[in-house]
Amino acid sequence: MNEPTAPHGVALVTGANKGIGRATAAQLAARGMTVLIGSREVRRGEAAAAGIRASGGDAHAITLDVTDQDTIGRAAEQIADRYGRLDVLVNNAGISGSGNAAPQDAVDRVPSAVDLRVVREVFEVNVFGVIAVTNAMLPLLRRSAAARIVNLTSHAASLTLYADPAGPLAGLPSAAYSPSKTALNAITLQYANELRAEGILVNAVAPGYVDTEINGNTGILTPAEAAEPIVRLAMLEGDGPTGGFHSADGPLPW
Repeated sequence: MNEPTAPHGVALVTGANKGIGRATAAQLAARGMTVLIGSREVRRGEAAAAGIRASGGDAHAITLDVTDQDTIGRAAEQIADRYGRLDVLVNNAGISGSGNAAPQDAVDRVPSAVDLRVVREVFEVNVFGVIAVTNAMLPLLRRSAAARIVNLTSHAASLTLYADPAGPLAGLPSAAYSPSKTALNAITLQYANELRAEGILVNAVAPGYVDTEINGNTGILTPAEAAEPIVRLAMLEGDGPTGGFHSADGPLPW
């Protein structure tokens, strides 16, 4: 195994060739980290990495499909061979189930009318993909002196907000995306409890309503703004929180 070559830390961001993931990668690189751009399509990942390097950051593309165990395994091997460890894992890759999940004519909707294929595909990426990547990277994270895991969730994961019939989410039915993010929150808590004694901090962050492809570019926040709380959680001091459901404005109700 090669000795680590990135004294300021190594970070892997999944789905980082665009949107929030790319902005997160750029900000981590600006803080001195070597950032690995996880992307299903290596060409897009390489373009994103090149853009970050052009701004003075250290970024490299790595092929990673969170639904493909073979690419996940190869990515872990490549990181181990080149760096020997991983300091930050940002599980950013995700889909909404409306327009970016197959079949294209099926969308997330009320539970009584949803196509189960959409629910399965959304959970495959948003929940099972996070577990698969995290488990593959854990041996590398355990070699870090201060490992951090950040899972991208959503305000729509909050059962408390959804339970209020007069609340902001009552008119946004979802049988796939919102439940997948609620499940992701639960998984985040489980990892936090498991890894707390090892000093590995695990948190979920809802970036807010961001201008990205996942919502047809209707969001009001820029990806750079959304990345700020993600980066803060990725670079927590040892006495920082773990097992939290965060937003830019503070804790969110479960």
